[in-house]
Amino acid sequence: MDNKLFATRVQPEVPSRLAGLFPVMNYEDAIKFTAGAPAESLFPAKAMQQAYLDAMAAEGNHTFQYHTVDGPVELRERLAQRAMDKMQIENVTAENVMLTAGGQQGIDLVAKALLNKGDAMVVEAPTYVGALSSFDMYEPTYYEVELENDGLNTDQLEATLKQHPEIKFLYTVSDFHNPGGVTMSLEKRQKVVELANKYNFIVLEDTPYRDLRYTGKSLPSIKHFDTEGRVIFLSSFSKVLMPTLRTGWLVADKTIIQQLYKLKEAADLEVPNITAQAINHFLANNSLDDHITNLNKEYLVRMQAMIDACQKYLPEGVSATKPEGGFFTWVTVNDAINTTDLLYNEATPKQHIAYVPSKNFYAYKDHTNGMRLNFTGLTPAEIDDGMKRLGTLLAHAGQLI
Repeated sequence: MDNKLFATRVQPEVPSRLAGLFPVMNYEDAIKFTAGAPAESLFPAKAMQQAYLDAMAAEGNHTFQYHTVDGPVELRERLAQRAMDKMQIENVTAENVMLTAGGQQGIDLVAKALLNKGDAMVVEAPTYVGALSSFDMYEPTYYEVELENDGLNTDQLEATLKQHPEIKFLYTVSDFHNPGGVTMSLEKRQKVVELANKYNFIVLEDTPYRDLRYTGKSLPSIKHFDTEGRVIFLSSFSKVLMPTLRTGWLVADKTIIQQLYKLKEAADLEVPNITAQAINHFLANNSLDDHITNLNKEYLVRMQAMIDACQKYLPEGVSATKPEGGFFTWVTVNDAINTTDLLYNEATPKQHIAYVPSKNFYAYKDHTNGMRLNFTGLTPAEIDDGMKRLGTLLAHAGQLI
């Protein structure tokens, strides 16, 4: 195939950022800190099975017919109420809620709506690799703002905006950052909205982990502080129910929602009605909050196991973030260590462990001394064993510098 036939945005010679993130390991003692996957044992499988049956019983064969791009109004009403009750977003109605094919489609639709080739946008450094994979398709000009222990550096953000007033879009993961594990402070949430109003840009607040807080106090969403309809709040059922549902939802000003619907209609017409109705029946007949409480109790144990293991096994000079929720911690090593090379040359073949190296979490792929570690998919014993192996590996790597 002649690569000239492809659009430039595809970049045929350049592999996807998502390709090769998870090395294949067939070892019996393999420990994988890789995928951001919830624990399968905690899926509410029986309740969801019943929800599908209830959905089919309620609508009969019409369940399987074409429906509208906006999806079931009752589900959107439930989500609007949840946005007000749990996310502290004011004055949300079903018309402010849009259903998407997972949070990933929400990211992609917003990017498609906002970005022309060369348009300026801000991303955190590091940031969610799946978002960068989507943004890359629209060929923006990236400006990176470093991630601190309380979220993105708003002083650096403001300096960047002053220097580049053409910036039109900021993407941020405000709660239990993927991959950084940190949470944006209250003050920084307010500052982001102030800057958005002052410098005229849109904020995409991506927060699929928001409900998964294991310690500390929940903070209002960035959208809570929105005064001019500039913030788009995005969430998902993948982390709190099941990834296979592929159902996300966003809250935005009606003007933005209308433009996103045009793009969604062109992409896939609608979310699958059977799944949307099943989620609606699940929410009607089960307590999502009780389910989340159970998740948080279990994940707290795993998160603490990760924090303890980092303190116990990581050698001097290696740092790890201390999350209060979510799925991840972020480890930073000496600049001289390339964590991609370390993964494929040492970690996987010799220690039988895997993590996600930092390279593709940066817009320009220029940081190679970090790694993302997932703790929700492993038992405390597996976390301790895996971190012991990782600590041994990093100590040896440090001696070779």
